[in-house]
Amino acid sequence: MRPATRAIITATAVSGTLDLLSAFLFSAVKGVGPMRVLQSVAAGPFGDPMLQGTSVPVALAGLIVHYALMTVMVSVFVIAALNLPLILRRPLLAGLLYGGVLYLVMYWIVLPARWPDLFPRTGLWDVGNALFSHLVCVGLPMGHVVARALRRPVA
Repeated sequence: MRPATRAIITATAVSGTLDLLSAFLFSAVKGVGPMRVLQSVAAGPFGDPMLQGTSVPVALAGLIVHYALMTVMVSVFVIAALNLPLILRRPLLAGLLYGGVLYLVMYWIVLPARWPDLFPRTGLWDVGNALFSHLVCVGLPMGHVVARALRRPVA
């Protein structure tokens, strides 16, 4: 497997899973279960009817959407890392910065465009958990995993 492919697959699995677990944890504190979190993800591209009732197929669609989005995010980071040597020299810093960019794009552009009445959220709890998720659960592991995969010699 090519290093870039390995980097994308591994970083998507790690960062995507940590992000999802973070979303489950922060939502559980508010009394919202994992199924509802995944339904909300599915509602992004497929519309608000995804939020009605409780549906395993809809939750599965949300899971697929989540990992598809994470694959795109990781792929952009890998392309940047292959073209900007500084990213591989300082992968944790690059990951943190990229996580911050992802937070800004998701919470100040994408989500407000989809749900203008709900976003952006500016409360301390909402911003804090979103930043934690994007910086610590997505950016840091992405930087680490991508740097390891791209530095490893091809077998």
